[in-house]
Amino acid sequence: MMRCAAAVGRLLLRSGIQTHKRTCALISSFHGSEVASALNLHTSSILSQVPRMNMAPDVEPNGLNLKTQIVKGDLSSLSPKVQRYLLECVSVCRPDKVYICDGSEEENTELVKQMVEEGMMKKLPKYDNCWLTRTDPADVARVERLTFISTRNKKDTVAQPKPGIKGILGNWMSPEEMEQALSSRFPGCMQGRTMYVIPYSMGPVGSPLSKIGIELTDSPYVVASMRIMTRMGTKILKALGDGDFVKCLHSVGLPLPASRPVINGWPCDPEKVIIAHLPEKNEICSYGSGYGGNSLLGKKCLALRLGSILAQREGWLAEHMLILGITNPEGKKIYVTAAFPSACGKTNLAMLIPSLPGYKMECVGDDIAWLKFDQNGVLRAINPEAGFFGVAPGTSDQSNPNAMAAIQQNTVFTNVAETPDGGFWWEGLEKDIPVDGQELTDWTGKPWTLGCGRPAAHPNSRFCAPLEQCPVVDPLWQDPQGVPISAIIFGGRRPQGVPLIYEAYNWAHGVFIGSGMRSEATAAAEHSGKVIMHDPFAMRPFFGYNFGKYLEHWLSMEQRPAAQLPRIFHVNWFRKDAAGKFIWPGFGENSRVLDWIVRRVNGEDCAVESAAGYLPRPGSINVDGLGEVDMEELFRLPKDFWQEEVEAIGRFYDEQLPEDCPAEMRRQLDQLRERVEKMS
Repeated sequence: MMRCAAAVGRLLLRSGIQTHKRTCALISSFHGSEVASALNLHTSSILSQVPRMNMAPDVEPNGLNLKTQIVKGDLSSLSPKVQRYLLECVSVCRPDKVYICDGSEEENTELVKQMVEEGMMKKLPKYDNCWLTRTDPADVARVERLTFISTRNKKDTVAQPKPGIKGILGNWMSPEEMEQALSSRFPGCMQGRTMYVIPYSMGPVGSPLSKIGIELTDSPYVVASMRIMTRMGTKILKALGDGDFVKCLHSVGLPLPASRPVINGWPCDPEKVIIAHLPEKNEICSYGSGYGGNSLLGKKCLALRLGSILAQREGWLAEHMLILGITNPEGKKIYVTAAFPSACGKTNLAMLIPSLPGYKMECVGDDIAWLKFDQNGVLRAINPEAGFFGVAPGTSDQSNPNAMAAIQQNTVFTNVAETPDGGFWWEGLEKDIPVDGQELTDWTGKPWTLGCGRPAAHPNSRFCAPLEQCPVVDPLWQDPQGVPISAIIFGGRRPQGVPLIYEAYNWAHGVFIGSGMRSEATAAAEHSGKVIMHDPFAMRPFFGYNFGKYLEHWLSMEQRPAAQLPRIFHVNWFRKDAAGKFIWPGFGENSRVLDWIVRRVNGEDCAVESAAGYLPRPGSINVDGLGEVDMEELFRLPKDFWQEEVEAIGRFYDEQLPEDCPAEMRRQLDQLRERVEKMS
């Protein structure tokens, strides 16, 4: 039997298994363990170490589910490496069916129809090809506390915090613990379900900065969302050839028959969620959650966590940043990136409609940037994504009309409210889509009226829309070479003390500013309330490796031969007055701040030194037609606030990086302390 299995393995490697009228078996009755051995699958992924446990009656001992069928696609269309990975995951997860996605419109229509029939999705008839999904209320956000990176050396992943202090810059799990965690979850997890094979590219297909992944999932919602958020389908398999790819396995964790009630047609296993990253194997395994960054594994998992590791290895940067093109009235264009924590205005800034006459803003991306120096020392950026997965509440024609225009068609909405005429609604749309007196259906499926005391949409509800539908999409957003970056902007929600904008004195000072970023927590993760949290580089949940080494990597950019380093700035749209009201109007008026940045990039002498950094010279921010704004208060630097800021950053270094903080960061902190003590 083993010799026969080996022969089958060789045959699979040469030509794959041919399907026949959508009903031929994926594998004959050979034991899966023997096929795996023949294919040398034990070296391909972490799942080779997972025992084949709790076998169903229709599964051979230590083998494959004999009822598994290829219902779409041809296994021979996959490269031998992809075949190996797929067959190994089938042998562990034991789906009833395998569906190889081609990314076509016909396929998407078929899957949407299936989700409607299963109660997972419903049409929003007010718009063209727009759909609403309501999740299980236990599965509504990224689960950071259950997101891990597994490496042999813990210090490769996380810095050792001060004794008695909990580390906040990543979660590590040993390979042995990870094997045990996966062993208790994945065997048989797709029984009764379909395993979808999603070939996808993060970044323009063929770009030297792009990466290809293969995601295996039992969620059609993930397929529909990945089709929007990535370049996905048959063209990716052609681009991949027999090259390497990032292995991505996702399961909702609810084999059939279901062991727990399915709420809103949304299967999940919230009590056993785990999101695992295995850098040494270039692999991601996610179990139990169907939501957002937990399940769309190209997004935060590949593009940031694994991406940051690949970037360190290969000499580039993978960052939680928007990319924006800015053309001034003279027709000169620059590109900037900006790093803000989730739900802090990144999407609004990425699609800004400027209030200043003569300015033009164009969107390359609203969430993630991959940056790499070209042969001439120019830092270039691509957006690895192809869509928007934006926070819905607060998005309106007042805050972001371009986003509102982008989501009128071909969009998947998750956990928003539904109006009686089949439209969407969320908090922030009171002026655009009034609902006073109407009875809506809230995100949990219950009747809702304005003033009833609970939110209509979940605070982390989302829209998932193609980027190409944005009215101000930049003409170079698909350029495989990326766009040249002239400035990097950091920011966050700081109600007190932090000025509207300031500029770093130099590159190292800019890295220091990024390292000390703090912001009010948002609903994008599990946090609630208005606590001010350290969120360095807006990457706190996304670091793939030791934060001290991450800082060293950023500092090393200054040593690149002929590197043309961007200027670095920090902005704060969210400063409040004594009455708790925002001082700066924000939204389109933020173009006035971007105007100052453009002028600084172009060499204009319009800044003065301060303890924080370069501040705009009084009168250099264009306020024509702005109305009454307390500009003095916006730029006031209270000495007691900045003394506490220095201490807070110092405590952060001492507690989180007692052994791994680069000396340059300590030096920058000392310099800030000296400047603050000289303040009057």
